[in-house]
Amino acid sequence: MATKKKSASRKAVKKAKPAAAKKKTSSQAVATYDKDKVFAGAHYRGMQVGRSHKWYYDKGEWHETKITPDLWEISYAVTKRRAGKAPKGSGVPVGTGYHWYILAHQNVVKLNADDYTTSLTGIKYKLAHKRANSEKWSGSVKAQKKKMINLFQEMIDQLKKEPVEIEFEYDEMKYKGEAVPVPETYHDGMHYELDITLNDEEIGIIKRMKNNWKIDGAEDQKFVDEIGREIEEWYH
Repeated sequence: MATKKKSASRKAVKKAKPAAAKKKTSSQAVATYDKDKVFAGAHYRGMQVGRSHKWYYDKGEWHETKITPDLWEISYAVTKRRAGKAPKGSGVPVGTGYHWYILAHQNVVKLNADDYTTSLTGIKYKLAHKRANSEKWSGSVKAQKKKMINLFQEMIDQLKKEPVEIEFEYDEMKYKGEAVPVPETYHDGMHYELDITLNDEEIGIIKRMKNNWKIDGAEDQKFVDEIGREIEEWYH
């Protein structure tokens, strides 16, 4: 954004943890992870929808090659490490593999001749997984391609629809933009995750929590809640 106030709105807000909250034991965490769950009528296991992970990425290698004036080929390899510690016995076995497809915004600002700031916000979609004791993926190349086409089609259909319009004034600054719903996040009459653009700048994905709205990396919670109120008013 063009002003300090807009940039400051993106930094993280620290939330106080409820005093009554109790940490789950390892056995409880394992039982919760393996429990059969339902989302939008479909059964699944593993991490519960709505929960999140925090990872640290080691120094990695990003390669890019310019193909056309606006198109680049990229490759990136790095080891990622959990910020905390996984409960003993939880999660999938060592050797399990995943194939994700990422759709994201990369926002970059040049600092000097050799350095740039960079941030990435978007979604990743699981195309297939491979069990630790198997050489086969859960879906063939053809099946994975079909899932990718369906994802792209959903994104195209969503982008063609009328976006959620956002316009408000906050801290003596006027904001105008739109929110594009993330596919598969519609329930109870509205989308619960939307990609936000304000004043021609990509802000990130806002998500509806139990008691408020959240944008990863946003420090000013009142600013985020103001965006959330605009979204709720649009739907209702």
